[in-house]
Amino acid sequence: MKIAKHVSKLSSYVPGEQPSSTKVIKLNTNENPYPPSPQCAKVLKTFAAGKLRLYPDPESTKLRKAIAEICNAREECVFVGNGSDEILALVARAFVEDNEAIGSLNPSYSLYKTIAAIRNVQWRGIATLGESLAPKKKGESPISLFLLTNPNAPTGEWREMSEIAAFAKKFPGVVLVDEAYADFARGNSMEIATARGNNNVIVMRTLSKSYSLAGLRVGYCIGPEKLISALYKIKDSYNIDAIAQAVALAAVTDQKWMKKNAQRVIATRKRFTAELVKRGWDVIPSESNFVFAKPPAGNKAEDVFKALKKDGIFVRYFNGPKTKDRLRITIGTDSQMKKLIHATEKLILR
Repeated sequence: MKIAKHVSKLSSYVPGEQPSSTKVIKLNTNENPYPPSPQCAKVLKTFAAGKLRLYPDPESTKLRKAIAEICNAREECVFVGNGSDEILALVARAFVEDNEAIGSLNPSYSLYKTIAAIRNVQWRGIATLGESLAPKKKGESPISLFLLTNPNAPTGEWREMSEIAAFAKKFPGVVLVDEAYADFARGNSMEIATARGNNNVIVMRTLSKSYSLAGLRVGYCIGPEKLISALYKIKDSYNIDAIAQAVALAAVTDQKWMKKNAQRVIATRKRFTAELVKRGWDVIPSESNFVFAKPPAGNKAEDVFKALKKDGIFVRYFNGPKTKDRLRITIGTDSQMKKLIHATEKLILR
């Protein structure tokens, strides 16, 4: 039995831990603490099981039309994927040659590096969008695809649309703006993707965060028709199942419910951040549904992470050179955040 060399060597992406107990406070995977639109449950209750004998719509036509209307885009410029993960895998195949590289900010979403390794191309991280993307040493490949999370993960920082537009204008390849957390931010880059002159920017969204549908696995992206058509050429034949299409359609057409939930998370984020700062934590200003926070001096983030876990509170710790001093904490309900604050007061050294 033979396994491709690059697959044998690569380190797989490590998702946030999924505890088996339902009694823990789970703040480690940026899930929404509130339920999705009631219309989703209605669809599940009324979905005719007999429909499952048929293949689903291969192009998610009804869902694409609804998304196009919401985002003020043409239907031909919308791609629906099996979560954002499928879209990331497809853009790595569609827009990167074997002798080219994938770039992103560093730190950013750790899956990007894995996507490059699976594609068997180089990954290069830069600290800021102003940094040169030119190969810096012998053997480095030119970057043809840049994956830009905004707001960024795990930091929660947000970049102005003007900065992203200026970067994309200079970049010779495709820029995918990953807006998984855009509904928790003060703005977004969708106008760049739908602009008449755009030829290299794709904006990607997910239903996992603001729509409370992480378990459904549906995402979408919007960009120039030529680039979107390329994704449809290489996707799985039936990438979105019939139930997922129906539930996702119910969710996106209930914008009022989604926005209400997002505002609840934003309000809790503001209060929770203030409580951490008051207790000596260093919190990077966040525009997402999480905060990236450094415990008070004399306390190691990893130790706090482990102590909280023993207390039944799960947060995320990334043991990297640029991330090891902080914890990524998902914003849950007000009650959950109060319990976390109370737990830290018992273990933080002062």
